[in-house]
Amino acid sequence: MAKFKKEVEKETPEIATTSLPDIIFMLIFFFMVTTSMRQASVMVEQKLPKASEVKKLENKSLVSYIYIGSPQKTYHSKWGTSTRIQLNDSFAEVEGIEAFIASERETKNEVDQSKMTTALKVDENVKMGQVTDVKQALRRVSALKISYITTKDSKVF
Repeated sequence: MAKFKKEVEKETPEIATTSLPDIIFMLIFFFMVTTSMRQASVMVEQKLPKASEVKKLENKSLVSYIYIGSPQKTYHSKWGTSTRIQLNDSFAEVEGIEAFIASERETKNEVDQSKMTTALKVDENVKMGQVTDVKQALRRVSALKISYITTKDSKVF
């Protein structure tokens, strides 16, 4: 008769961690490349209106944002609750829009200046007269490409 040997319990080998730093640095590099930083912090209330036909902006580097709405609660003590216009990281009046568009144009190439779009992010409770004032100021500086930022409505019309 044949003799059978009992198997001796083997220890499990340790996990090789030599490539772990390479993997971590690849992940960090990936997230650094693919993440975009926020251009401006929004200081006004933003409850965007809903729309049935929505299209994404193509070249976001050529878009200048104008935010219109009442200031957030943290700014009520300084700015009140009336509707304000935000350009980059500060509140401004309608007269400041022309200088804002001029400074935005200076940062772009001469070829891209004609492709610039002004995106209006307007709270749904803002009166249309204030939006019209902003559009008139944009017309005076020949910023005629205007886009309204909305959210997509799930209801089908």
